[in-house]
Amino acid sequence: MRDGSLLTPHLARVATPAAHGGPLWRADGTVLVTGGLGVLGRLLVRHVVVSHGVRHVVAVSRSGASGEGIAAFVEELRAEGAELRVVTGDAADRAVLEDALASIPAEHPLTAVVHMAGVLDDGVLGSLTPERVDRVLRPKVDAAWHLHELTAGSDVPLFVFSSVSSVLGTAGQGSYAAANAFVDALVQHRRGAGAPGVSMGWGLWGAKSGLTGGLGETDMRRIARSGVQPLSADQGLALFDLARATDDPVVFPLHLDTAALSGGDTENIPPLLRGLARTPVRRATVRTEDEPGGDSLATRLARVPEAEQDAQLLTLVRSHVAAVLGYDDPRTVGERRAFVEIGFDSLRALQLRNRLNGATGLRLPATLVFDHPTPDALRGYLRTLLLPDSPSARDAEGGAAADAVAPDPGPGQSKGDEAIEQLRSAASLEEVFDFIDDQLGE
Repeated sequence: MRDGSLLTPHLARVATPAAHGGPLWRADGTVLVTGGLGVLGRLLVRHVVVSHGVRHVVAVSRSGASGEGIAAFVEELRAEGAELRVVTGDAADRAVLEDALASIPAEHPLTAVVHMAGVLDDGVLGSLTPERVDRVLRPKVDAAWHLHELTAGSDVPLFVFSSVSSVLGTAGQGSYAAANAFVDALVQHRRGAGAPGVSMGWGLWGAKSGLTGGLGETDMRRIARSGVQPLSADQGLALFDLARATDDPVVFPLHLDTAALSGGDTENIPPLLRGLARTPVRRATVRTEDEPGGDSLATRLARVPEAEQDAQLLTLVRSHVAAVLGYDDPRTVGERRAFVEIGFDSLRALQLRNRLNGATGLRLPATLVFDHPTPDALRGYLRTLLLPDSPSARDAEGGAAADAVAPDPGPGQSKGDEAIEQLRSAASLEEVFDFIDDQLGE
């Protein structure tokens, strides 16, 4: 809320600069890179040497020059006519950065800083300890702050490798999202003070790095469903050059599958990305089961035997549950498994409610999955609404609710309190099921 108005943030495309303005690499200067000797770091260092003619690079690395393949990389750059000097140390240690900057000779002054250091330690909020949070924040936040202070008052640009998690967020990445949100805000603050810099909130790179090397197939499928596709090395480096030349303090270099964003259920598109879909969200409505000019779902159900009605309604519910969860096969949705046990949170509950509104023509409550906590219970509830005159309609809801997996509220606990407690554990349960999927190779 700002000045009495409600504002909704969204991502929008940045116009490609007609010419690369902003800070330019100086061949006679020195570029300082933190965390720049991993897979992505070597791509970037090689790029500034080969494509931008930089002859002097200083890299701050924990492993130092003794790291695997570093000696060969130094020789590779030397063959290109460039000098790579490796400083062993922690970029979050201000003294290490001060020494690295002090060692840069006056004849090759510092002309740019690229802050790439970062660490992951994913976990749901309840599992995060101060030590785990500090492990993530130190290399990203502390190092960025020190670099900002040490280059304040100069015309040296600070280019920070951030992450799109700072605005989109993903389950289990609370500390990493917070770290990147900090550096985004820091660069905005820096630009407001008149110092140059850009924070680049990257999506996924195709090249496996220390941060992404542990991603399994389940993780990749989840990322793909968000519309974020892996960047090739060439795409990433080209976006780096464009981001470097932009006037915006914070940009998000992404490879977005906008066709996928607009082609699916728009309720599943993160609100921040909806403006990037090729079709406006209001036109991309949820598909309804009622065919144009045809009979309603209730009319079609009334024509079939009672047992077939239950089967069709259960198939309808499982299909939309699978769509919300991103499952390929609705049959993997257990009809008597509680929604909170299979990864439903408040947002997914609303997504399912909205899908079923479109599929049935009903106006269902937002508490739908908590009032009817299993697919079978929900099937029974829909039956009572769509076929109220059916002899077994009332029994269908009651019987399904009686078979629900969710326990009764304890003493002094309401159904609403119970739903909140279930939601608190949903993310950790989702992680468990994703782990099981990985182990089973699904």
